[in-house]
Amino acid sequence: MRETPRAEPPQPRPHRAFAHTAGASCPGTPHRSDGRTPHTPRGGRQPDPLGRPGTTPPVPGRPALFTALVALAVVTWQVLVHGPLARLDERVSRSLVDAVPRPLSELASDLGNLTVALPVLVCAMAYAVWRGRRRDALFAGLAMAAVPLLVVPLKEWTARPGPLEPWAEGYFPSGHTATAMVAYFGAAFLVSRRLIPVAAALTAVTGTGLVLRGYHWPLDVVASGCLGFLILGVSSGRPRSARSTRRSSG
Repeated sequence: MRETPRAEPPQPRPHRAFAHTAGASCPGTPHRSDGRTPHTPRGGRQPDPLGRPGTTPPVPGRPALFTALVALAVVTWQVLVHGPLARLDERVSRSLVDAVPRPLSELASDLGNLTVALPVLVCAMAYAVWRGRRRDALFAGLAMAAVPLLVVPLKEWTARPGPLEPWAEGYFPSGHTATAMVAYFGAAFLVSRRLIPVAAALTAVTGTGLVLRGYHWPLDVVASGCLGFLILGVSSGRPRSARSTRRSSG
């Protein structure tokens, strides 16, 4: 009687499973429609300038926003009670006022004027609308509108006198610095994130000019930087979330 041969166990064939997979980048790699490796390491993602990986425009994360809020609260408290930080601030300011020629410091501080900063933001908003990003443009405009709504009550509450005008009140925080920060960063978010270093430079020049001219104490500028960071974080976070939701649902 003829003996039926036993079936041999299947032998593994190297690279066979993926050699003919459509879209595989090379033999032996799992299929990915974009040709990337199956697991992209977190360190390989490009973070945005404000810290969260892969966001456009850059959106500050919750820890960064919380840090800015705490810093603003501490600085405001020191100004209200005229604490050691506020006294140090005044000593530093006196050594910096008129350290450069006044025309130069006045030119720098003028970058925070509404007549200078607002047209830049309006042009960026018009560009965003033309590109179909109406929601982004709307939130950029709302962010600028929030500046006086937040700065004016803080000025009235703290009633801090100015470096060169001790008889006047309402210098904390700096409205010019907050205006420059929200306008220039908002314009950069709407046009191109490559312009973010330019926005940072314009904001820094504005704050420096205000201190060197004697229009504001250094802590006035620091507080406005924290406030502007909070405004930008809230205003740029909502449009981004909406776009991400639309992409995932599609």
